[in-house]
Order: sequence, then structure tokens, then C-alpha cells
Amino acid sequence: MMKVHELSERRACKLADLDRSTFQYEKTTGEDDALREELKVLAGKRRRFGYRRLGILLEREGFYANHKKVFRIYTEEGLSVKRRRGRKRAVGTRAPMLMPTGSNQRWSLDFVSDALSDGRRFRTLNVVDDFAREALTILVDTSISGTRVARELSRLIETRGKPKMIVSDNGTELTSHAILKWAKKADVEWHYIAPGKPTQNAFVESFNGRFRDECLNEHLFDSLKDARRIIEAWRIDYNTDRPHTALGGLSPYAFMRRQGRRRPGSLEQRGNSTWSAPLRWSIAFVSPAVST
Repeated sequence: MMKVHELSERRACKLADLDRSTFQYEKTTGEDDALREELKVLAGKRRRFGYRRLGILLEREGFYANHKKVFRIYTEEGLSVKRRRGRKRAVGTRAPMLMPTGSNQRWSLDFVSDALSDGRRFRTLNVVDDFAREALTILVDTSISGTRVARELSRLIETRGKPKMIVSDNGTELTSHAILKWAKKADVEWHYIAPGKPTQNAFVESFNGRFRDECLNEHLFDSLKDARRIIEAWRIDYNTDRPHTALGGLSPYAFMRRQGRRRPGSLEQRGNSTWSAPLRWSIAFVSPAVST
């Protein structure tokens, strides 16, 4: 138009209803080459990660780009995660996890669901120290997000120290951005078990069974406050009195005393607990014939 009708740029853009900055824009190439290559490498290693989670990994590698640029490159390279139509079975060998030899070497966590007497659902976040089978915390609420999980883990670290590893399944709360950022900031290794393999998280799964059988199925909870009080009382009893055959008939607290360690931080009551009955600390032995 400018050549044919000998119009100025301003006049031609006005007639074409085109902004002059858009007309003058020249695409630059090559500035994102390093970012593009790193994104393809990470996507190859983490084939089931979307662009937001890959963006977090890029930041760890020193590449800073907003989510819109990451998404644009992610789309241009055809890295979108394909929806799986069926379960792909794992092949090859799997190295077994080593047994912990001390406290805070490995924590396991999982969720359990139950209902109040009026039918309202609630969830619990159960965290267990695999070495002494300590129930570090049982967080009770109607909804527990990844941010809430991270906040609870930070509270635990303040009272008893930092674990070397945390084991969990692949639930949405535990694979959220909040958990990924927390694990990086806290410098804690987070191990996800294989999908559909709860036996790889056997310590907390065993605890969940005892918790449901001995506590949840034995009580009716009239309110969330009532559930927190009863569950916290059961947790303290579990750590101080209940014998564990895997610990030679000792409670977690007695086992820790025998190991010459200090009083576990998990024996401290939660701030929202109203249970104030005196604790009876004792060492109990059980014959091998008695089932747990």
C-alpha cells in the first residue's frame, strides 16, 4: 500500500487499522536457544511433567523465564503430555529402599479419609518416622492442600529436626508446586513410590491400618474438634504405650529410650489439642503369639 499509493507509514497503518509498533516489530531469533534446549532435555527426562513443573526445574538450572514463554516453547517443540489410555507396566529391576538405621533418616506420609457422625467427610495427614514407627503427627481437617502439608512438615522440622528423605505416593497434593518448592527450599529428598504400588510405602500403610482399626472404627466423631481431640489422644498412646512386635514389644518411646535418644518431639501435643489426661509412660512386652 505504501509503495503503490505512495503513502507514509503513519497514513498506511491508520487506513489498515494496524498499530505502528506491530508493523515495525521484527522477530528476534536465537535468544532462547539455550532455554529451548534445556527444556527439551528436561522434558525427555521427565516425560510426564507439564510445562509449569518443567518451569520450576528450569529455574533450578538457572534459566529464568515466565510461564508464558515456557508454554510457548513447550508448545512449539511438541512436548505436550499425552493422555494415557492404559496403564504401562514397569519393566526391569527395581532397587529396594534401604532400612533406616536412625531417627529422621526417612519419614513416610499418607492420607486417610473418614466421616463425622453427621456424614461430613474429613481427612487426616499421617506422618511416620520409619525407624521407630513414631506417629509424628496426625493432621485432621476437612481439606488438606499441598501448601498445608508443607506448613505442617515445617512445623515438624522445628520440633524434631529435618529428615534425610520423605516417602509418599503420587497424590495431587504431594506432587503439587507447593511441595516441590518446599522440598527444594528445605533441602529434603522426596521419593515417590511407583503408581499403584502401596507396598513400597509399607510403614505408613501399616500405620494406616492400625489407625483405622483401633481409632477411626472405634469412635463416633460429633465434630471436627471432637475428632482432633480423640485422634490426638490415640496418637500419644500409640507412641507411649502401645506395644509393637517389630520393635520387640516396645512402644516407639520406649524403643527410643533404649537406643539412648532424647524424648521424641512427636510426644508434644499439637496446639489445637484439648486432651489433657495424664500420660502413663511404661514399657510393655508382648509374646510372639499376640498379633498387632
